[in-house]
Amino acid sequence: MTTLGLIGAGKIGGSLARAAIGLGWDVVLSNSRGPETLADLVADLGPKARAATPAEAAAAADLAVVTIPFKAVDDVPAEPLAGKVVIDTTNYYPPRDGHVAAIDDGSTTSSEMLQGLLPGASVVKAFNHIEASEILTHAQPAGSEGRRALAVMGDDAQARTTVAEFIDAIGFDPVDLGVLADSWRLRVGTAVYGGGRLDATQVREKAAAEVPGS
Repeated sequence: MTTLGLIGAGKIGGSLARAAIGLGWDVVLSNSRGPETLADLVADLGPKARAATPAEAAAAADLAVVTIPFKAVDDVPAEPLAGKVVIDTTNYYPPRDGHVAAIDDGSTTSSEMLQGLLPGASVVKAFNHIEASEILTHAQPAGSEGRRALAVMGDDAQARTTVAEFIDAIGFDPVDLGVLADSWRLRVGTAVYGGGRLDATQVREKAAAEVPGS
């Protein structure tokens, strides 16, 4: 049985958990406040969900998700994620996260920084440009006209494929946009980030049209 391990159990985490359970997966949720604080969410999700610590969720994961405020990424447990694919849903918001000079000047991206913190894992940027509720309400079967598309970016091609397959399975067209160094094309304020319900062609075109530093 496949297990989705979630480091972070907010709105995005909860929606991804529901989507994974819909596929028949098990889910292990965690947050910074302790498993006991997730009792209501786990009860609502049902018997395929359980709560754990972040390290336990990471260890249990066949596919992991980091879905926390970017300012907290230093706390993500690296060792139990070694050898695993890690979906990064985070967004860098300076008013919340504080300014990071290397991101502000374009030297790196937030997802590259997370990859640096998880050297044994394969980080894939995804789900950062969709509202949590839309993960469930915008899902459509493959082949549906106008099916919403979600970008996938990562340095490992096989990891991108793994996440793309998950995205397709839960109801969206995956669009491979390449490596983490280019993930600024999905940052807060871009046309993809704020574009809403875009299809695959629109995601590709809008991402390609972004200008560094704009």
